[in-house]
Amino acid sequence: MSQPVIKYTLTKQGRQPEWLSSDSRAFKGQHGTSANKAGKLPRFGSPQDTIYLGVGAGDPDSDGTPDGYVGIITTKTDLQTYITEVGVAGDYKVVTSTLTGIQTATTTGLSTAWDANPYAGGLSTSTTTKRTASGVGTVATLTGSGVVKVVTASVTGSGSTSTTVDTPITVDPASTLTITGVSTSVGVTTTGTVDTGITTTTTTTTTNTYSHTDVTTTTSTSTSSTTTDGVTTRTDTVVTSEHTKYETSYDYATEATRLWDIYEAINS
Repeated sequence: MSQPVIKYTLTKQGRQPEWLSSDSRAFKGQHGTSANKAGKLPRFGSPQDTIYLGVGAGDPDSDGTPDGYVGIITTKTDLQTYITEVGVAGDYKVVTSTLTGIQTATTTGLSTAWDANPYAGGLSTSTTTKRTASGVGTVATLTGSGVVKVVTASVTGSGSTSTTVDTPITVDPASTLTITGVSTSVGVTTTGTVDTGITTTTTTTTTNTYSHTDVTTTTSTSTSSTTTDGVTTRTDTVVTSEHTKYETSYDYATEATRLWDIYEAINS
């Protein structure tokens, strides 16, 4: 009995099917993709709306297949074609985090200077030149949107008032921010009566869409102390590191080979 490469969904209870291979070398839950076509009535409902690749416990029965069975892949070429279709639709990329910047700041001084409150001087700091490097591929970018300004203007019979709230977009200090779009919405509300006075409030909301490079800055601090002739000197070393994520093309052929080699090992 062979154990084929199967396309399948979860059970109606949201679990992996019991008819998948129990071989310790087998794979399941690989390369999930939508089971439904965009713009069409859904063929599969949740939790069966994602198709996965796995290894079946046996060949499908020509008289009928179990719930969750979608299809079978019989050749390595078909496997690579399928993974490529799924990957292109899912925009597969290989993302690698690379150390692209590092800088060290060292602060030293007598322990009495460190402990003084308020600080009265006596500490010296030296900072190394920032060392930078690049990674392999294209720098990954992240996208988002956010409200950056809300202006509220109120007009009454006795005058007008206006308030502005700014909420600038914040990203990692080492990241490069690009504004890709600006939209403004205006809302008007009226409260009160002619007898009590009418207040008209206009709220103008500005929203920016943006992208920024996927850079993360982290710091680590280490402390050491030395005592000579009863005098203690303390040194703090702060290392600031920048990690950038780079994207490279996904190797569909290698992935197809990996899964097919598992299939052949199980069936040898």
